Amino acid sequence: MKRVKLSFAGLQVEFVDRDLALKLIEEWAGRGTGLPRVIYGPEGCGKTAWLMQSVVLLRELGFEVIYVNPVNRFAIAEIGVASLRDEFFRLVREAISQSALARIAWIAYNVAYDVIKATRGRIAVIVDDAFQVIGIKESALYVKALLNLIEYPPEHYEKIVTIAATSEGVSLREIGRHSWSDTAPIWNMAREGFRQLYDQLPGNKPPFEEVWRLTGGNPRILERLYMRNWGTNEVINSLIKEKGLSPDFVRRWASHLREAVNDPDYLWFNAPGELINELVERNLIIHFLPKRSPNQWIDQPPPEKDEKLGIGKYVAWQTPIHRETVRKALEEST
Repeated sequence: MKRVKLSFAGLQVEFVDRDLALKLIEEWAGRGTGLPRVIYGPEGCGKTAWLMQSVVLLRELGFEVIYVNPVNRFAIAEIGVASLRDEFFRLVREAISQSALARIAWIAYNVAYDVIKATRGRIAVIVDDAFQVIGIKESALYVKALLNLIEYPPEHYEKIVTIAATSEGVSLREIGRHSWSDTAPIWNMAREGFRQLYDQLPGNKPPFEEVWRLTGGNPRILERLYMRNWGTNEVINSLIKEKGLSPDFVRRWASHLREAVNDPDYLWFNAPGELINELVERNLIIHFLPKRSPNQWIDQPPPEKDEKLGIGKYVAWQTPIHRETVRKALEEST
């Protein structure tokens, strides 16, 4: 399989790791997904890179592939019907020019519907990071539409693969209220795969173990550290601002946050629901980690518990640096 080149920290790096996740794509290609697959995980954990590589894999397996990422204003149409491909890109360009990013997800759906009618073959629809622009309620409706594409297609088809990926945790609750999809988490990169990415970065850099303890295998945090010349405090300060960790917010929840930075599972057993909702909305934690059985995860699951990386049995900080961001915000609020 051809490995895609990805833009990373101003460089072009080769896709690495995620062998188990790609094997799962092959399995879905062989039998279809049955239900839409909703994949969630930490911001910057590598979902998009995996899906971009999956586009290549699915195309090699004979699929017509439509991929959209409304947040990044990016789309791919690996489809053989030129008129549909041209129409797809015209509509996407129009939506981008009008800043109607939510419309891009529905364009993918509508064009996939037409591709089924035209080809009756193998079709894959991959919708990446759309839920935050679609909104909570419409995210569930969109998943239902993908299910209708599978169950009530305009024509008979050979196989269909539908995937929606997100780092936005709140919409998952709305989606989970229904039986319209299968949801599964994906975690940050495993150690050896992450080392391969780290090794592609040029120049002087901290030892791998130090970078691992800061990132927990998260490519986006690695990129931010690299772009800021490995300035950990600079990255933490920017996250405090981005995540809205104002002194008022931190002081309000200080006693609970102090417990959570030491043990994220405190949030499972003792924290009020309002705080949990706030931390999920700000993409600081993943709340409710399934059992570490491989069949419940996309790719390699995180450890059962890792205090150094901020991973508990049921709850985890999205990365160690997210935990350190909250720790510093606590220090500055007192």
